[in-house]
Amino acid sequence: MTQQTTMTVGQKFPLTIKRLGINGEGVGFYKRNVIFVKGAIPGEEITAQVTKTQRNFAEAEILAIRKASKHRQEAPCPVYNECGGCQLQHMTYEKQLIEKRDIVIQALERYAKPLLETIEVRKTLGMDDPWHYRNKSQFQVRKEGKRVYAGLFAEGSNKLLNINDCLVQHPITSKITVATRKILQKLNITIYDGRTLDGLVRTIVVRTGIRTGETQVVLVTTRKEIPHLAELITRIKKIDPSIVSIAQNINREKTSLIFGDETVVLDGKETIHEELGELAFDLSARAFFQLNPKQTVHLYDEIKKAAALTGKETVVDAYCGVGTIGLWLADKAKEVRGMDVIPESIQDARKNARNHGFKHTKYAVGTAESVLAKWRKEGFTPDVITVDPPRTGLAPEFIRTVLKLKPKRFVYTSCNPSTLAKDLQQLSKLYLVEYIQPVDMFAQTAQVECICNMVLKPEYHSNK
Repeated sequence: MTQQTTMTVGQKFPLTIKRLGINGEGVGFYKRNVIFVKGAIPGEEITAQVTKTQRNFAEAEILAIRKASKHRQEAPCPVYNECGGCQLQHMTYEKQLIEKRDIVIQALERYAKPLLETIEVRKTLGMDDPWHYRNKSQFQVRKEGKRVYAGLFAEGSNKLLNINDCLVQHPITSKITVATRKILQKLNITIYDGRTLDGLVRTIVVRTGIRTGETQVVLVTTRKEIPHLAELITRIKKIDPSIVSIAQNINREKTSLIFGDETVVLDGKETIHEELGELAFDLSARAFFQLNPKQTVHLYDEIKKAAALTGKETVVDAYCGVGTIGLWLADKAKEVRGMDVIPESIQDARKNARNHGFKHTKYAVGTAESVLAKWRKEGFTPDVITVDPPRTGLAPEFIRTVLKLKPKRFVYTSCNPSTLAKDLQQLSKLYLVEYIQPVDMFAQTAQVECICNMVLKPEYHSNK
């Protein structure tokens, strides 16, 4: 058996890439060490050079590709290697979808191995056009000499890359961002300096309604007063006829968070309108909304399929946000209830339900487990629970509550295969995991979304 050897920075060796890692890097094995190589594709044979070492793994770069994958392609983005916003542009889209499915399988192998034999992991649902899909951009603004830049920071650095056309952003967001930074430069409005914390404008945020063509521009600033405000508004409005809302958000803190607590509408409407399938939503500057609306329709349709509603079931949409998933299911449900810890989200959910004429919905502020316990005392137990939690997965208290309530169906939408697999270990005590359906919501990146369909094991049905 090969002994594990200590790796040293600068060390070179031949390496065969076996899999894709969760962050999009190639993974190979050298003398029992796991080696992560950015930009390498499964199946490739390379010469690797170690750049960083840890106790039982190392990071390396490609010195030479000795045998290239047939799926390798030239990344079309000019700043792809520096930016880090996308990780898979060097790989054909067909191969990206195959590898995203494998990332889900790897998570199960690592955290829920016994389930692998029984779970069907389906092929990843891809996009018809995997470019220009993001409806919202948040580009940092900086100044060098007299030039104002807007873009993203180079991976692992404080260097801002000026980006004129991001290939995963909707073209209108790029057009408006570029024009806005030029206006800021012309009007000589001061730009935030990340080192001294001086200057006014930090970030340009643009969100567009893909279906409605309404666009909102938000300037994130360090203080409220903006010089040449009237001129600034006039010029921004002239950039594109789709702009129906111009807002300012004030963020005085030294933080990596984009938004502060205060938002002021400078011109036009407070919200923009967007549609998903048959549903319509009003979005304020800080409202959460899926970044890929076209693919969201496919995602929600898959959730609906998994929920298998007949019109007789009561549904709980946990971690419900503005209520999108619950409302997507509402026409086939007897009753829909939802909860979220953010009061504004619950206000929006109630408003969205009213706007669509749904009278059989109910929303509450609080953690999913506390609200479910309260409803249970009142005699309400759902037939179906659907969840779409943050990357950290489900709270242990929530899992315990689900196992107590025993809904007949549990539909888990996850943006992190690792936390999904960990949670399935617990949930599979009472539930049969029927299948996992990966969905590609973020083409060209290593992220993968999954819908996991679970049904209560027959022996637990009578114990409710």
